[in-house]
Amino acid sequence: MSGKTNWMIGLALLAALAGFLFGTGGSSDATAAAAQSSSRTHVGVASCGGTTCHGRQEADGEIVRQDEIMRWQEPSSATGAHSRAYSVLTQARSQHIARELGIGNPASAAMCLGCHADYVPATQRGPRFQLSDGVGCEACHGGAGGRSTGWLASHYAVGNSHSANVSRGLYPLDNPRARASRCLDCHFGGTGEGQFVNHRIMAAGHPRIVFELDLFSTLQQHHDEDADYARRKGRTNHVQLWAIGQATALDRSLTLFTNQRLGTEGIFPEFYFFDCHTCHRRIYDNPNARPTGVANPGRPIPNGFPSYQDENMIMLWAAARVIAPGLAERFDRDSRGFHAALAQGRSAGVEAAGRLRESARALANAFASASFSRQQSFAIIDAVSSGAIAPRYTDYEGSVQAVMATDTLLNALVSQGAVSEGSVGGIRSDINAAYAAVSEPNAYRPAEFRAALGRATSAIARLQ
Repeated sequence: MSGKTNWMIGLALLAALAGFLFGTGGSSDATAAAAQSSSRTHVGVASCGGTTCHGRQEADGEIVRQDEIMRWQEPSSATGAHSRAYSVLTQARSQHIARELGIGNPASAAMCLGCHADYVPATQRGPRFQLSDGVGCEACHGGAGGRSTGWLASHYAVGNSHSANVSRGLYPLDNPRARASRCLDCHFGGTGEGQFVNHRIMAAGHPRIVFELDLFSTLQQHHDEDADYARRKGRTNHVQLWAIGQATALDRSLTLFTNQRLGTEGIFPEFYFFDCHTCHRRIYDNPNARPTGVANPGRPIPNGFPSYQDENMIMLWAAARVIAPGLAERFDRDSRGFHAALAQGRSAGVEAAGRLRESARALANAFASASFSRQQSFAIIDAVSSGAIAPRYTDYEGSVQAVMATDTLLNALVSQGAVSEGSVGGIRSDINAAYAAVSEPNAYRPAEFRAALGRATSAIARLQ
C-alpha cells in the first residue's frame, strides 16, 4: 500500500503472525454466512495449487491472477503473514509464552492453533489438509468441501456465479460486514476454541490486539479489482469498509464482554477489554508526584478506574457525525452511559453494553447503505482530528487507531480517484510524523500526537 511506513507494515505483520482474534456476534448476514461454511470439509491449500488454478509463478491468468498462493507465501512481507502463522509457533517467543502458560508445545496447543492455523475438527479435514499450512485459503474463504458438495469445482465452472458459490459454502468476503466478522475471529477475539487472547496470554508475552479492517485487507489482498472483479462483486469502497470495520469491531468487543465466560477472570474483570495504559504507567511515590494519566472527556468514570478500550468508539463517533448525524447523538449518549455504568458493577455494565452494541449495529446499517462521497470522506478525516474528538486521544491505542484511519482514508481518496497520488506526496511526511508519535507505547505523549495528527489532517483538508 503506497505510503505505509515500515512501522505500520510491521505492526500489521505482527498482528497477523501473532494470530489476534475475534469471535461470533454481529450482523445476521455474517452469522448466516459463517453457519453456511462452518461444516464444510477443508481440502487444504494443496487442492488450490495447480498451475491452472492459483499456483502459477506469474500473474498471467485471464480472469484471476492465478499466482495467489505465491503471494500468500511471500516470505518477507505482510502479504505472506497468514502462511507463516503456524511456523511462528515454533519460534522462541511462542515457546516462551507457552512455558509461561504451562500449555506444552504451542504448535499442538488448541489455545494457539485456533488462530495460527485453520483449526477445524479432524472430521472436517480432507486428505491433503495440513495444519502446518497455517492460515490457509479455507480459513478465510470457508471449507471448499468435496467436488460434488462444495464450492471447489463450482467456483471455476463456466457460467457459474459468485452467489452460487456462496450458496455452496464460499464465505462472502466481498460483504464488508461478513468480512469484518471473519477477520475479527483472529484479529480481535472470538468464542471459538483458541480464539480469545485474554490478559493472561498477553501477560505471558503475546502482543496486544490491534486491527483495522481496510488496512489489514489491503496488506493481505491477493487479487486485482479489475473490470471482471467489479462485474462479479463490485468495487471496494475503502472508506465504507473502514467505517463498517469500526462498527463491527465494537460490536464484537461488547459481545465478548457480555459473555460471562470471557468477561471475567476469577474475582476480576477480564482486563483484556480495558486500556493497557490505565494500569501500565510509571508509579511515582514522592511528595511532588503528579498523575501521569490525562483526563478523557469521553469517559465519565471515577478517577482511578480502569478505562474500557474505546478506540473504535472514538472512530465511530467521527464517522457518525458525518454519515449518520441522526444516530451520532444516540451513539455518544450510549458510549458515555456504558463507561459510567462500569463503575456501578458488572450487571449495570452488561446492560449498558447491550444498548451501546445496538447503537453500533444501527451505525453499521447506516454505513452499509451510505455512498461515502468525496466530500464525506474529507469530512470524516477532518472529524478524526477535530476539536470535538481530539481531546479523547489520551491513550496509546486510540491514537494508533486514529493515525491508521487517517492514512487509510487518504489512500481511499487516491484509489477512488478523488485526489491524485502526486498531490499527496508531501502529506506523507506529516502522516509519518503521526506514526512516529505512536511508534513506541512507553514514549507516547498525547499532546505531541495530537499536534502531529492535526498537521496531517490540515494538509489533507487543503486538497479539497
